[in-house]
Formats: sequence, C-alpha cells, structure tokens
Amino acid sequence: MKRKLALGLSLLLMAVVVIGGCAQAAQKDLRFVIVPKVVHPWFDEVNLGAVEQAEKMAQVLGNKITIDYIAPTVADVTEQNRILEQAAVTRPDGIAVDPLDAVGNRQVMEEIRKQGIPLIVFDSPSPPGSGITSVGNDFTEQGVIAAERLVELLGGKGKVAIMQGFPTAPNHLERYEAQKAVLEKYPNIEFVDGGISNDDIQTAQQQAAAVMAATPDLAGYLMCDAAAPIGIATAVREAGKIGQVTVVGMDNLSDICVAVKEGIIESTASTIPRMQGAMSVLMLWQATIGGELPQIVDTGILIVTKDNADEFITN
Repeated sequence: MKRKLALGLSLLLMAVVVIGGCAQAAQKDLRFVIVPKVVHPWFDEVNLGAVEQAEKMAQVLGNKITIDYIAPTVADVTEQNRILEQAAVTRPDGIAVDPLDAVGNRQVMEEIRKQGIPLIVFDSPSPPGSGITSVGNDFTEQGVIAAERLVELLGGKGKVAIMQGFPTAPNHLERYEAQKAVLEKYPNIEFVDGGISNDDIQTAQQQAAAVMAATPDLAGYLMCDAAAPIGIATAVREAGKIGQVTVVGMDNLSDICVAVKEGIIESTASTIPRMQGAMSVLMLWQATIGGELPQIVDTGILIVTKDNADEFITN
C-alpha cells in the first residue's frame, strides 16, 4: 500500500519536472472535462485535485488550463453518455470519465476517441481491450484489504453483509467480487446480502437499516463505494448497534473519517480522490503534447483508522 502511494507521489514529482522542462513550448490554453459517475462529495474531492493540479501546471507553463467538471445529477448511464456526447461537441483538449457501465459507456467513449479527443478513465479499470489509460488504484486489492481486516476483527466468524454500490460500475463490481471471494474462504463467516446503495447516501442508510432489522445478529458490514459508509454509519448509530456491528469502510471523505474517529466505522480503505484528479489532468496534458501514456496510473491505497482520521476531517 505504502509502496504504491509512494509510486504515485514519485510520478507526480517527475511530471512536475517534465512540465518545467517544457515551459518554453507553445503557449496554448487548454480545457479538460471531468465527468464523474454522479453528484457526490467524493467526486468533489477529485475535482479539487484536478483544479489544484491545473493551477500549478498553468503557473509553470504560462498558459491557462480550465477544468470543466460536469456531474450527472443521478447515476444513470444514458445521462452520463449524454453529458459525454455534449462535452465532445465543445471540442475540449481531453476528457476524463468514471464510467458507470463498461459496456453501456463503451460506444460513446470510442466515438469520442475517433474524433481525436484524448480520453482516459479514472476511479475505474480500463475497459478490456480498449487501450485507454486508467487512473486509480487496484480495486481488487482494496476490496481484499477491507474484507480481510473485517474477518480478522471478527475472529473469522459471524454474519457479514456487503453493500453493493452501482452494480455495473467496474470499480464497484471489482471490489464487491473481491470482498465476496474473501468471505467465501472462511467457513465460519456467513455472507449476507447488504443491499445496493446506487452511490447514494440516503439509499445506503435505508438499505442498511433494513438489512440490520432483518438480521439482528449481523456482525459486520462491508461496502463498495464512498456513499455507503456514511449511510451505513448513520443506520448503525440510529439502530443503537455501535460496537455490535463492525464496519470497515471505503474511502476517506470527511464524514467517513468522523465516523471512524467516533468508533462507528472501525477503519476505511481510501482511494485518495485528490490524487486521482491530479493524475487525470497530468495524463490528459501528456496526451495533448503527443506523449506516450501508461496503461495504468496507480494512485495507491490508504488505510484510515482512529490514529490518523483527524488528517482527513475538514471543518
């Protein structure tokens, strides 16, 4: 985990050096479009990372770099495709998208690339065979880390629920399958359907409340997206089950880390969203100068516990 985070930071430093060496290149204003899955605090962090990186690069390059952040109001593949198509019409210098569906988004993504517009994916594995650069972490590893930690905390026994995110989202699906595979290795762990959040906090809260009501002896909860931890934590608090249901979360939004500090969530495995935003901008810029792009940019996995939760809590 630390190694991968270090690699991500090293890549960032190397890119800054490269940018400095290219500062005398043609001064061309650039505009990159960021299209997340849905309106969500996690993606706000990605946008902040993208904007911060664009500002730093602009200072060195001497040109203007604009980030257009366009989030679907609901997690809907058709709506996301519409936004992508409209973005392409404006002829940006590059598009970064977190696809909701590897199959449902693929045609539109291919059409954008045929138009000569650089496109990468972030917070998602690259669609198989597409050759598209992926910025993010190893989502299977992230799921395994969370699941193994929970199993250890439970002493290898008890009922454990996994809440799915947006089921067709490649990263959510990869985490879900990894977590379920871990649980299946332990004969004294009983898998429980934890519901589907659809990347929505309120939905996650309602689903978790229903699952705990139907399974009063539930021992643990896992999830696959950044909305679920907040919703599950609220449901656990309202049900009076703090300490009875052990929750291992996903990502490091401020509200999630508050729940970690309060002991509602034991720990959380974070994908470092601001780093994903920064690296997405760097990869899109690399494409504009005709540079070769890596297949994968691994931004690392960070574990947040009570010991370091304060670092990620904002007022």
